[in-house]
Parts: sequence; structure tokens; C-alpha cells
Amino acid sequence: MVSSLLFIFIARIMDVSLSTIRVLMLTRGKRLLAAFLGFFEVSIYITALSQVVQQLDSPLKILIYALGFSCGTIVGGFLEEKLAIGYALVQVIPKNHFQELVMALRAENFGVTILEGKGRNGSRSLLNIILRRKNLPRFTAIIDQVDPESFFTILDARSTKGGYIIGDKKK
Repeated sequence: MVSSLLFIFIARIMDVSLSTIRVLMLTRGKRLLAAFLGFFEVSIYITALSQVVQQLDSPLKILIYALGFSCGTIVGGFLEEKLAIGYALVQVIPKNHFQELVMALRAENFGVTILEGKGRNGSRSLLNIILRRKNLPRFTAIIDQVDPESFFTILDARSTKGGYIIGDKKK
């Protein structure tokens, strides 16, 4: 009984984690990889579900099945964050140190496009930066160091073409 419960729990963690990564791949335009992952996801899902359906009178199996789903959601989210696949568009409105921030970002090899805008209190500069999601921690560390009062938003960039999207440290 314990091995059956453990199997259900681990199988649910695996299939829900695969589901998270599959959806991520699909939104990133990697349909073949998403389909490949979907095959394994559904195979694991059906196997785990069959273990529960065979004994619907076992509330413990249903509880473990649901708990595996919840844990799989957490694990899938963690994996998605660690994989950091794709690109992000970051829009920054510097508060105090506009020039220093632009220079610091460019020194770290981030492409910065400067736009002028009008806010409630007058003209403001808006920085647009497209970067690899894996570089977000390094990027936000620069913001926190140079102009911590800056306002910024991070948006998902589904696809990009052209431009300067390096963001990796200079070799």
C-alpha cells in the first residue's frame, strides 16, 4: 500500500511538472518539444490515475493524488523559473540616476533604447531593454545598485527579431 501511495504521489509531481514545462514550450513556439513532453506527461498521468480509479473507495489514495498535483505545481513553477527560457521586455523609468543607469546597463552588455515620455510631473525618460530571462537577476541587481527608486515592469517577450539582445557578460 505504501509503495502504491508513493508511486501515485511521485507520478503526479512528475506529470504536473512536465505539464508546466510543456505549456512553457508551447508558448515559446517549440511545438514539437511540447508534443514530445505531452506524450510522457499523459502516459504518467494515466498510469497514476489508474492506480486511484481502481480503488475509489480509498480516500487516502485520492488525498495523495491531489497532494501530488499540488506539489507538482510547486515543482513545475520552480523548474520553469530555473530554466528561464525565452526573453523579457523590461521597461524602466529611472528616478534619480538616469545617465549612470544607462551607462551601467550598457557596460554590462545590455542593449538599452531610450524613449522620451510625459508623466504627471513632466518629461521622463523610459528605457526599453530586451534580455534573456536568465539574465533578469543580474539586470535587477544593477537597477538596485545604481537607482533603487527606479520604476520598472517586466513583460514576457514571446518572440524577437533583430536588435541587440546580448546581455551576457563580455568575455
